[in-house]
Amino acid sequence: VIEYRSADGRDERFPSLAAELVRLKVDLILTRGTSAALAAKNATGTIPVVITGVGDPVGQGVVASLARPGANVTGLSTLVTEIYAKRVGLLKELVPGAVRLAALINMSNPASPPQWKEVERATRSLGLQAQLLDVRKPEDLGPAFDGAIRQRADALVVGLETLTQANQRVIVDLAAKHRLPAIYASMEFAGGLVVYGVNYPDQYRHAASFADRIFKGAKPADLPVEQPTKFELVINTRTAKALGLTIPPSLLLRADQVIQ
Repeated sequence: VIEYRSADGRDERFPSLAAELVRLKVDLILTRGTSAALAAKNATGTIPVVITGVGDPVGQGVVASLARPGANVTGLSTLVTEIYAKRVGLLKELVPGAVRLAALINMSNPASPPQWKEVERATRSLGLQAQLLDVRKPEDLGPAFDGAIRQRADALVVGLETLTQANQRVIVDLAAKHRLPAIYASMEFAGGLVVYGVNYPDQYRHAASFADRIFKGAKPADLPVEQPTKFELVINTRTAKALGLTIPPSLLLRADQVIQ
């Protein structure tokens, strides 16, 4: 029996959802994202928790260390924070004339401030200006894109967390409407120009192996948190054509998948 709960794009719902699962006395809790992981950890010290989609589990206080997570939490990290610099670099290759780069990020998520710092650091190193588009509810998305265009952003990095994940279609459509080249962290943003990140379906399948080991008697504290060893680059040439962009051949050669 699987008890599924969704925050519907609202991080503030995770604590009550986690508490509800604890009251139901489930045998294991599987989470995606930092806010969900923290909520589950805070809700129980005994029910095993398997995390996925957490960018910096040690830095965010989800586990004590990757090698020995301790307590009742283990699972998979996505190294989300560290690869924002790579996404900025890929955007610069795509839009070599770019001067100003915007980042669509929900700064109320505890994982987001370090990610924004990575974007800032990477843009400065490339001689670009960084613009933060802080979105905390769906109604913020339209005005954020308007602000990006008003301040003449040349490209966009889209953060990945509860709000943006729940509004994937809206964000991809707004990027197309405003003709703003954007890079995403997940293939779930169907139709997006470029995706660079871990393969989330693979992560979820791998999370099942953690659950299997725990159900067979392993303790979460003794199962090291695993980090991704491969990141996927996916380029949508149809979207590029609609934006009037020419993808550099060198970038196409490095792509794991080209959508035409």
